[in-house]
Amino acid sequence: MKIKTILVSQPEPKMENSPYLRLIEKEKVKVDFRPFIHVEGVEAKIVRQQKIDLKNYTAIILTSRNSVDHFFRIAEEMRFKVPDTMKYFCQSEAVAYYLQKYVVYRKRKIYVGKRNFSELLHLFKKYKEESYLLPSSDVLKPSIPNTLNELGVNWDRGIFYKTVISDLSDLRNVYYDVLVFFSPSGIESLLKNFPDFEQKDTRIAVFGNSTVVAATDAGLRIDIQAPTPETPSMTMALQKYITSVNKK
Repeated sequence: MKIKTILVSQPEPKMENSPYLRLIEKEKVKVDFRPFIHVEGVEAKIVRQQKIDLKNYTAIILTSRNSVDHFFRIAEEMRFKVPDTMKYFCQSEAVAYYLQKYVVYRKRKIYVGKRNFSELLHLFKKYKEESYLLPSSDVLKPSIPNTLNELGVNWDRGIFYKTVISDLSDLRNVYYDVLVFFSPSGIESLLKNFPDFEQKDTRIAVFGNSTVVAATDAGLRIDIQAPTPETPSMTMALQKYITSVNKK
């Protein structure tokens, strides 16, 4: 069966030169975007109940844009003025760039990994005396706390926001040739919204090892997978698959 329609379980990219636009133009496919999950902030009083006192920390570990937004939101709600001496350890360049929304970059101590959390290890070892706060969602990869504990650094996790399953009931009778997932939460949302979901001819595309595991555990057939050495991005993987299938 040829591929004509794709549903991506994320918000539509805001950038003008999105790789999805190139995919649409080249392969003449229809691509829709719909977040299967969304983030909701936790109230300051709930953070206090976790025994989090912002003045006790000298460094903040930021793993995503959400962690940046919700750290500063909570700081504001708690009327906590973030000191100029605060250090920020950002998982990627993208997170560090986003941090500029809240702080004057050149005046701050900002440390950046390339992309993966493990790439911050040498920095944590170098700055072992800091008191770290990790603002996170209620869903956190086990590798992050495991890494911090193994290093023996002084750190606390604060749940500042929650990952919530979106209501997709309006999609019940809508069919797409390909469903694209980027996280286990997306797979969970599909099954919660449609417990009677039958894959049949629907192609499932997944990004990342944890998503592969979640899809497999859910009994789904994986047709498209990224990243691979040949297709490091999801759009490249989709492009390759669509080209091979639509040629027939």
